[in-house]
Amino acid sequence: MIRKVRFFSIADFEEEELWLREQHRRGLRFVKCVPPCFYVFEACQPEDVIYRLDYKNAALGADYLQLFGDYGWEYIQTMFGWCYFRKPASLAQRENDAEIFSDPASKVDMIRHLIQTRMLPLLAIFLCCILPNWARLVLDQAGRMEQILGMAFTGLLLLYVYLLLYCAIKLRTLRKKYARS
Repeated sequence: MIRKVRFFSIADFEEEELWLREQHRRGLRFVKCVPPCFYVFEACQPEDVIYRLDYKNAALGADYLQLFGDYGWEYIQTMFGWCYFRKPASLAQRENDAEIFSDPASKVDMIRHLIQTRMLPLLAIFLCCILPNWARLVLDQAGRMEQILGMAFTGLLLLYVYLLLYCAIKLRTLRKKYARS
């Protein structure tokens, strides 16, 4: 088993698919992902294998998995709502065979679902918990320890804002891209 550390945001699912495909081409077959960002691979013969992710934050039914299986997709695992699938590129005779979505509208729906179930709750946590606590900590600085905590919390707040904006802009761009297709 070979372990690799790699971070992908919720908006980087296409990059993650390409990275997993490249690893397989190099002879590393994806086995599982361990939260938050640890990927486990096993050595294999280098092969061109297509990886696709679908976002479902609900329990997976047998019908759902059977549908993908009928089209040659192997289910690997689910993590944080992301379902991982793979298929040898040799089985993708047409361009559509390399996609798990039958049309661009389905991909737009997945992105919309991702925004509603992941981005909006993160925004709510930010506005209701993180921002008020940061303001209280920064405004009520009494001693040296509070100043240090205030600076650390400010750094985390800026990182959170950056990630929220990055994901929001990227998901919006992806949604527009697939809506035009």
